[in-house]
Amino acid sequence: MRAEVVGSLLRPDFLVAARKRLETGELDPAQFKEIEDRAVDEAIEVQTSAGIDVITDGEQRRYAFFGHLVDAMEGFDKYGGWAIPFRDEEGEELVFKRPVVVHKLRPLRNMAAEEFTYLRASTGAPAKVTMISAQQAAAYYDPDKSKGAYPTRDAYLADVVDLSRREVDELVRLGCTYVQIDAPQYAALLDPELREGYRKRGSDPETLIDTCIEMDNAIIAGHSGVTFAIHICRGNNQSKFYAAGDYGPIARIFERTKFNRFLLEYDDERSGGFEPLRHVPEDRVVVLGLVTSKKPALEPEEELKRRIVEASRYLPLERLAISPQCGFASTMEGNRLTPGDQRKKLELVGNVARSVWG
Repeated sequence: MRAEVVGSLLRPDFLVAARKRLETGELDPAQFKEIEDRAVDEAIEVQTSAGIDVITDGEQRRYAFFGHLVDAMEGFDKYGGWAIPFRDEEGEELVFKRPVVVHKLRPLRNMAAEEFTYLRASTGAPAKVTMISAQQAAAYYDPDKSKGAYPTRDAYLADVVDLSRREVDELVRLGCTYVQIDAPQYAALLDPELREGYRKRGSDPETLIDTCIEMDNAIIAGHSGVTFAIHICRGNNQSKFYAAGDYGPIARIFERTKFNRFLLEYDDERSGGFEPLRHVPEDRVVVLGLVTSKKPALEPEEELKRRIVEASRYLPLERLAISPQCGFASTMEGNRLTPGDQRKKLELVGNVARSVWG
């Protein structure tokens, strides 16, 4: 698997419109499912025709990349959490409202099983499912708003780990052989400014890293023959980010987690250099996120090949692959690209992978 996508693809206009009609009661859930299916079919087609080796459903059934957790559980206030500022190079900002847990979590349905079973039936290509890390879910705990449901963050996370573990078990039972854990919140532990913010709030970033590694390992442990990947980026919302810094401060994630593949953001100078890849164990693969999903400009093929060669100074070429640096639509709004731009980006990933690895 040399050419991958991270997860989400742009939501087509007809799907965005249909979700609004669903929320206002103009469309019933069964009708909406048919429209979702059409969007997933289109997502599969664009990946397959571009030469992507492992296919996702584009997260078309989610309002955001974490929607599989929030919508599958009773207990979250969807927009009541703390707001996180995203920015771009021009200084433009947007504030994104996160969910917050306000009642004890109770499953309403499986998180991702429906996504996988439809995807499996719709493509003969290898398929993967994305889920969020427990560390990402930790951001949905508020000491004031959540204490009525869970007296401590640890009590809440114990349920998140247990529920996520059960979901992985079910996906494997259904035949899923590739599960990706999305962990953009790790970026807060590599960014020097954000790390200092943790310290000021009384949390030690180093202790948090160790705790998060333990939780991730608990979720994925015990499934031989299944590929587990972790994706780490620096925030992605409507072409904006929230963190910067290289992977050095969190490099022991490479050494101590049980993931087979690491999908890493490497599309611009905010990502730092490839030196931290020295910490990746000999039996793991790194998927270089060299193609930006935030901007429409297309990277030159030769520049991407040059960067792959540069990365191969730290990790052998046979243990490298290529992808966009993140999804194209971590939320329904999507990044500031057109579907045509997205297709060209995916085709670029496929073309470079074939050229470099054959």
